[in-house]
Amino acid sequence: MNFSSFSRIFSPDDGILQLMEDLGEALESKSDTMMLGGGNPAFIPGMQAHFRQQMQALLDTGNEFESIVGNYGGPQGQQGFIDQLAEMLQQEYGWSITRDNIAICNGSQSSFSTLFQLFSGPFPDGSTKKILLPITPEYIGYNNTVDPSCFYSMKPEIQELPDDDLFFKYNIQFRGMEIDERYGAICVSRPTNPTGNVVSDQELARLAEHAKAIDIPLILDGAYGLPFPGILFTDATPIWNENIILCLSLSKLGLPGVRTGIVVANHEVIDYVKYSNAVFSLSPGAVGPALMTRLVKSRELLGLCRNVILPYYQDRVNRTISLIRETMGDLPIRIHKPEGGIFLWLWFPDCSIENSDLYRRLKQRGVFVLSGHHFFPGLSESWQHTRECIRISYAADFDQVSRGMKIIAEEIRKGYPN
Repeated sequence: MNFSSFSRIFSPDDGILQLMEDLGEALESKSDTMMLGGGNPAFIPGMQAHFRQQMQALLDTGNEFESIVGNYGGPQGQQGFIDQLAEMLQQEYGWSITRDNIAICNGSQSSFSTLFQLFSGPFPDGSTKKILLPITPEYIGYNNTVDPSCFYSMKPEIQELPDDDLFFKYNIQFRGMEIDERYGAICVSRPTNPTGNVVSDQELARLAEHAKAIDIPLILDGAYGLPFPGILFTDATPIWNENIILCLSLSKLGLPGVRTGIVVANHEVIDYVKYSNAVFSLSPGAVGPALMTRLVKSRELLGLCRNVILPYYQDRVNRTISLIRETMGDLPIRIHKPEGGIFLWLWFPDCSIENSDLYRRLKQRGVFVLSGHHFFPGLSESWQHTRECIRISYAADFDQVSRGMKIIAEEIRKGYPN
């Protein structure tokens, strides 16, 4: 068959396809696989208990359950949830938010497809614009939401951290950065998937100033960040204004299966998200918002983020780093300083095994990771560093993490012969 140019954005070698196929394969496999590659959040008992309670409340309240699953909603999403979320953001953070500033979508991935197409590619005035990614590595899922040529990304500054020779950190290189009419938007995730990097308040303020100066939006991907689920191990301030498009998700609270993304933006952007929902999916799903409405209204959600989710992942990341020190501490490996999220970014400088080959070797032994070369969308220049890193998740059952890290250590040692 002949396919249109649209088909070019899809490839069997795409990282996001590889990620989701690995997730499905691991779930379906009857063998003893170790899923250290996927983005599935941890099964946190305290959160699951609350979700079960909320589902039971829906089932026990008149015909609420039947209404939620039996009716289409409006293209903006469930208004009861939107109103409660707007009120929470007003009261907790002082943001000038109304229901006109929020739209629900079927997972944040679908919102990025809409947003990137709104702000990149050909414009009515004849210009062509790109999305600027001011720091890479960046989220694997951006690359295939639009034509990958619509991205331009910048190499980070690699900072050595003197307090611990195992860690390093990426920083935005503002020196030489030119933000001009070539770009239709700036996008950054916070914390960053895959590295766990948290762009500082100061860096974020500078990006916001640059964006406002040339009247383009700053798209802020907060899927792991603020105000929820709040998986941050360093200080950071929630931020929003009329020139910022804040993308949130229910997935990393522990609800990836309900596919609920949230866009907080000015009313013009929200109108386009609504149009997109109506055209491509009629309306966004209602189950996720229904499960969360009471938790948002009572503000219990923010307490759960602080007191249940954050301590769980803080303990997990500490245990995983201890495991890496134990199994690979004598090797010249590095870890990006974990400042948030559910992943560790491992760097193997001068290793003779490239990350794509390491991925295949590990998969043969039942360990699923993600090769780091997928996480550099829009980087035009060749860089050896892109072939020396992998992303691992520490959200899986810790026995899987422990066994998987030992196998990773065995394979990496083969790349550092004595």
